[in-house]
Amino acid sequence: MAQQQSATQRILKVAGGLAVVLVLALGVSWWMGWLGGGEEGKRVETTEVQRRDITQTVTAFGRVQPEREITISPDVPGEIIALPVEEGERVQRGELLAQIEAKDYVAQTQQRRAGVQQAQADLQGLKADSAQARQEYERKKKLFEQEMISRQEFETAETAYEQAVAQLRSARYSVDQAQARLQESREQVQQTSIYAPIGGVVSRLNVEEGERVVGTDRQPGTEMMRIARLDQMEVEVDVNENDVVNVANGDTAAVEVDAYPDRSFEGIVTEIANSARVSGQGTQEQVTNFPVTIRLTSPHNQRPQQAAPGNAAPSSASDSATGRAGLQQREARFGPQGMPTFRPGMSATVDISTETVTDAVSVPIGAVTVRDFNDVQPRPDSTDGESGNALKQRAGRSGGEGGSSGRAEDLRQVVFLAEEGEARMAEVETGISDQTHIYVRSGLEEGQTIVTGPYRAIREGLRPGMALRTPGGGKGGGEDRPATTAAE
Repeated sequence: MAQQQSATQRILKVAGGLAVVLVLALGVSWWMGWLGGGEEGKRVETTEVQRRDITQTVTAFGRVQPEREITISPDVPGEIIALPVEEGERVQRGELLAQIEAKDYVAQTQQRRAGVQQAQADLQGLKADSAQARQEYERKKKLFEQEMISRQEFETAETAYEQAVAQLRSARYSVDQAQARLQESREQVQQTSIYAPIGGVVSRLNVEEGERVVGTDRQPGTEMMRIARLDQMEVEVDVNENDVVNVANGDTAAVEVDAYPDRSFEGIVTEIANSARVSGQGTQEQVTNFPVTIRLTSPHNQRPQQAAPGNAAPSSASDSATGRAGLQQREARFGPQGMPTFRPGMSATVDISTETVTDAVSVPIGAVTVRDFNDVQPRPDSTDGESGNALKQRAGRSGGEGGSSGRAEDLRQVVFLAEEGEARMAEVETGISDQTHIYVRSGLEEGQTIVTGPYRAIREGLRPGMALRTPGGGKGGGEDRPATTAAE
């Protein structure tokens, strides 16, 4: 008996729960206008057309990097016998970075110096031989002219002289070649000492003292370290091919670095690549992006200046500097937040402002939809300013009779106005947009009341002449009332 009562209670609880869910579903459907609206109208949300500034932005993601970073590689192979710098250390231009063992190159230099001396000695001997051959040739020439010797004897002397001249010329080339090899050896000795080409910070150190490195003056050798100018950083982002056409050099940008989540920094576009980066080529996931470089113009990575003796340090840091290419950086006070320190490789999000329209007639983006004007069938007593026949003629201008399946689509951008409790469709021409609103070039005026929701109604449900109702008494409360004009 107890088991029968327990089963009955469970059935009643399940039935009660289903009833509650059904009531809630009916209530939501009634509230959204899906049920029971009938002649009372479709429930919608409305707002007034306003003027505001619209800024079109392109959002991209990338990483912070130094504007100038140099890779240090050796020009000669050998063992590192001195490494006086550490990663993160600041160095000056011309400062010693590393020393490679040079004894083999010194010995080679001495050998080649001896080779130069040998070549010069050979040259002196051939000069003497050439002078003697010339004298012999001139003497035999005079005797031949006096017909005192035979032609064969004269030609032999002439050939000997020409050979001596050729050997002398070859000896001069040998001296030049030996001197060039000697100069090469001297340069190799000098290249065992590696100096900083610019002032900056050792941003990466890949070797240790005692390691052997490979180097050549014709191909890149072992990457020993990198020297970067961290006082001027930039962000390289990948911009999609559909958005890069809107980006131009000089566009301003707002940069958010993940390491500083509550702060935004200023930047400016300095370079747009002409060649694309294609990932997933030949697959459905193929993506084509173009690298875009944004220079950070907000002060950063600057060492604090030491206060003069007897002077108290300032309570807030400020800086005003002029960047490269004549870009003026605004003076910014950081207060308790301090000067930001950007490191190579930090992740960043960039919003590039590509175009701005001030005092623009704008509406929420969701209020603009697309309709096929061939399918629009307004009521004969339409109050949208056009007669029913005239609008039908406009709707059918793309060809075909009404309802013909073979006609071409006549798609246009429209918004729905709420006037006197009814929906009126207005064709609009739009321009740029920001995250929430879109610029309406023509078709609307400030102060008109437009339908902004629900999305499904705007997308598919609304038709010209349809009765409308808006929630009364604010969000989620009050009684329904017909949609009114802006004047009301």
